[in-house]
Amino acid sequence: MEEAHRATLPAMRSGAVDLAADIRSRLAPPALDPGRRRFLLGAGGAAAALALAACSSGKSANSPVPSASSTAVPGSASGQYTGDLKVVALATALENQAVGAYQAALDAAKAGRLGTVPPAVATFITTAMGQHADHAMAWNGVLTGAGKPAITGVPLSNQPATLEALGKATTVGDVAKLALGLEDQAAQTYLFATYHVTSPGGIATAATIAPVEAMHAAILHYVLGQYPVPDDFLPTDKAADPALLTV
Repeated sequence: MEEAHRATLPAMRSGAVDLAADIRSRLAPPALDPGRRRFLLGAGGAAAALALAACSSGKSANSPVPSASSTAVPGSASGQYTGDLKVVALATALENQAVGAYQAALDAAKAGRLGTVPPAVATFITTAMGQHADHAMAWNGVLTGAGKPAITGVPLSNQPATLEALGKATTVGDVAKLALGLEDQAAQTYLFATYHVTSPGGIATAATIAPVEAMHAAILHYVLGQYPVPDDFLPTDKAADPALLTV
């Protein structure tokens, strides 16, 4: 599993770089021809000089100063991730959610709350957690590359329910069922993204990661005593809705 994951990293990172570049180019203002640019700069300079003169002569010591709440702060507004970036933000949040869930499972196992944990299961959890962290890093690179803040937590409306379910888990099977739900959701979300994201780089990144998440799900099916690949083709009925995002 780790070897297969490592093999996908170059393509995943290349796709993420292409996606960030594509989004930056879309967000950049359209270029003006030199003549029009000189005209606007000249007009803008004159307007700025007039405005500065007016402010210098008309502002008193009691003039109001914009407060933090009335001043736009880049990246602080609700709904700051739009278009392809919303899918990227959703993917990052899902990866962070999986990392947190696996870490909680490891902590519970070490504390003896899950009973006997087979070494192979512990190794799988550690490995899968690291792979999800790699995916989150790649997606966050897209967000920061596009001038947006990275997502470091789990801004998903279903996170409280996930944490509650983790807290109630008392066996390896309980944790495996919960993890399987998260892996299915992630894999299907990436598949859904491949035909809803408009950027070729985004499509390539999602298509590279989806099989890794599906591989995690297959192993969890096996741990639960189920057939590893229950579907001939990956469905999308469990794909996460971008509305789950709370940022």
